Amino acid sequence: MIAEPTHTPDQWRLPKLRVDVNGDWFDDDVEITHVGILANLRSVLRRDAQGYYIQTRVRIPVEVEDVPFVVARIERRGEVLHAILSDGTEAEVDPTTLRVGHDDVPYCAVRDGAFEARLSRAAAFQLLALADYDEGTGRGTLRVGGREYPLRRRA
Repeated sequence: MIAEPTHTPDQWRLPKLRVDVNGDWFDDDVEITHVGILANLRSVLRRDAQGYYIQTRVRIPVEVEDVPFVVARIERRGEVLHAILSDGTEAEVDPTTLRVGHDDVPYCAVRDGAFEARLSRAAAFQLLALADYDEGTGRGTLRVGGREYPLRRRA
């Protein structure tokens, strides 16, 4: 005997997806930890004027507390600034996209500029170690690829 479904398709509801400040994904209040599912969600995440979403047969909104990606490590590789994201993916960082936000938290563009990532505390210290800091002016300067990039707060 085949069991009857307990709900009909018209009762189906969208998942309630969110990304917390640490870049962790949740469905309702349950953390998503399966590596394959996380990789899929991150790869199909999009953003438009209405916000973050995943497009399947329907548009599934994704609530993002800060930004969807976190830089776990940042380093200079030759003349290039290189980031390792908390999901294990790697990316070159365009130093012109670096900005210091509220509470002195640094951010940069990732995924070919499609998204912004917050630098973890460890990555922020790694970035500062790569920069020169002038005590008199309180300004930092990152030197990469023979160019200088001021590290300053931008909205």
